[in-house]
Amino acid sequence: MCGIAGFLSSDAALCDRGLLRLMCDRLTHRGPDAYGYFCDHPVALGHRRLSIIDLSGGNQPLGNEDGSVQVIFNGEIYNFQELRRDLITKGHRFATKSDTEVLVHLYEDAGERLPEYLNGMFAFAIWDSRRQTLFAARDRLGKKPLYYSFSAPGMRFCFASELKAMTALPGFEPKLNQRAVADFLALSYVPDPDTIYQNIYKLRPGHSLSVTPAGASVRKYWEPQFAAEPAVHFDQAVEQIRQLGKDAVERRMISDVPLGAFLSGGVDSSAVVGLMAASARSRVKTFSIGFTDRRFDELKYARVAAEHNGTEHYEEVVCPSVHETLDTLAEYFDEPFGDSSAIPMLYLSRMTRKHVTVALSGDGADEIFGGYRRYYFGVLEEGLRQRFPAWFQRSVIKIGARYYPKFDYLPQVFRAKTLLTNLAQDLANSYFTSMSTFRDGGLERVLAPEIRESIRGYSPRENFRERFLAVRELPPLQQLQCVDLQTYLPGDILVKADRATMAYSLESRSPWLDYRLVELAGRLPSSFKLYGRIGKFAFKKAVSPYVPQALIARKKMGFSVPLAPWFRTSLKPTFESLALGPGMEKFCSRREIAKLWAEHQSGLHNHDRKLWNLMVLACWDARQRPTAEAGALAAMAGRSN
Repeated sequence: MCGIAGFLSSDAALCDRGLLRLMCDRLTHRGPDAYGYFCDHPVALGHRRLSIIDLSGGNQPLGNEDGSVQVIFNGEIYNFQELRRDLITKGHRFATKSDTEVLVHLYEDAGERLPEYLNGMFAFAIWDSRRQTLFAARDRLGKKPLYYSFSAPGMRFCFASELKAMTALPGFEPKLNQRAVADFLALSYVPDPDTIYQNIYKLRPGHSLSVTPAGASVRKYWEPQFAAEPAVHFDQAVEQIRQLGKDAVERRMISDVPLGAFLSGGVDSSAVVGLMAASARSRVKTFSIGFTDRRFDELKYARVAAEHNGTEHYEEVVCPSVHETLDTLAEYFDEPFGDSSAIPMLYLSRMTRKHVTVALSGDGADEIFGGYRRYYFGVLEEGLRQRFPAWFQRSVIKIGARYYPKFDYLPQVFRAKTLLTNLAQDLANSYFTSMSTFRDGGLERVLAPEIRESIRGYSPRENFRERFLAVRELPPLQQLQCVDLQTYLPGDILVKADRATMAYSLESRSPWLDYRLVELAGRLPSSFKLYGRIGKFAFKKAVSPYVPQALIARKKMGFSVPLAPWFRTSLKPTFESLALGPGMEKFCSRREIAKLWAEHQSGLHNHDRKLWNLMVLACWDARQRPTAEAGALAAMAGRSN
């Protein structure tokens, strides 16, 4: 795992090692072990290395025999050994044992089809001096980040693993992307390909980019495919999942440095640990965190899995310092990021890095095998819609949704407003409603007048609808999964995993996101994933030999924190100084923020997710400006230690 950065300069004087070093110094946390560079006008390539494979011989940039092809690479290629053997038989000569060198020689053979041959997580850039072409690609699911821009002063093109490296370039001060502010408040992240800045983009998952003397082009080389409802035998599907899962885990255990696994006590991470234990030559190291608040503590379940597999288990009980974590979020995430589960993820990563350099995780199984409760409710609601005529949905149900009272303080089972609201909409709109924090009128009211005017005609909801329209012929469950693979997975889950682990120079690997498993899951009928109320049905059958039965049957808990009470206690002064303070008016209506704040304090309404997004946005803004606000934020973090 590493950090990469580089540019194509339009002026030979700007092809400078000093500028490249400025960029790479901001990525030291991603690669503390080594720094390497290649500068030859018009290209400059920089690399920060976290050494994982071929510790002595894998330094980058790395070139072919005559130096005409140079690569910088962030990630891991899990099938590099097979690719290497094949390339050797074709006459290629290797100078190292690293997976990086495979990219150079495979590019010589396959050109821009290179990423199609790779099984891994990756973001890389290749300079082809003969063609004067820069070729970059990002892995199929978006596990590794790659940002780029054509707008840096004096540069034809620049790119990096993180935004902070690009904004290190002198004179590059991109403007706020006001549409992205609306997207963030609605979704709690900024979806690909946009970023919080104008004219800086994320390369989409499964895409490559070429910059040539004639111009630039982006190409899609892969996307998840879903079959309508194929005829597949259940037992055969279970066995395929089991065998592919076993292979995916074993490939991700290749490492020349200490390796372990995150263990939450849920099915997904417990299955990874069980498969690791079945093939490991020594005890697997596992890592869990718990909380002093027992409602959010899964340690007892993690211990069950650890004892079942005889792991060398490490755990910590933490009482999160939210002030400290807010500063860390702003420092390492670069964009506003509102998924509060990043808090425990940061603590888990920090603890794990004390013992290992690589950790396997259970990320991705819910998205590809249908594990979320929202999938069950989405399919259920779609079935109910089909029973009502359109006029009934448009009139009776819609009116009921509008006037049914909203009782946030009651247990969830008694809250019918969301159900009525969803039934009055189609699948795309109801899913956006379920996934969003601020929406429609609420988003309109909270945005500052200048932003409302600037983005008039744009709606985060319409962005979602367009994605659903592209897959409208699929069954409801597969529509939901397909949209999640384009939005929530790369925009939220994988950003959280990458930034939280890289903040502590820890590499995270996700076996369930092996693209072969994703393609297999796409070919399975919906009933193999969601069987009645049971999510991940075939997946759970496949991993059951490796997971204690008590964990297979338990209710999904999730990685969450008690935001609602925090905003009424320890977070009150922080919110009031940041989100209710001067500076937020350029983003939001301070009157609307104050209204939400007062309603939450009353206890009759729970606005915790809305308040968290507002505070994260204010925190991010404070960190962008070297002002008293940024200093106050750092001071709050220091006082909390």
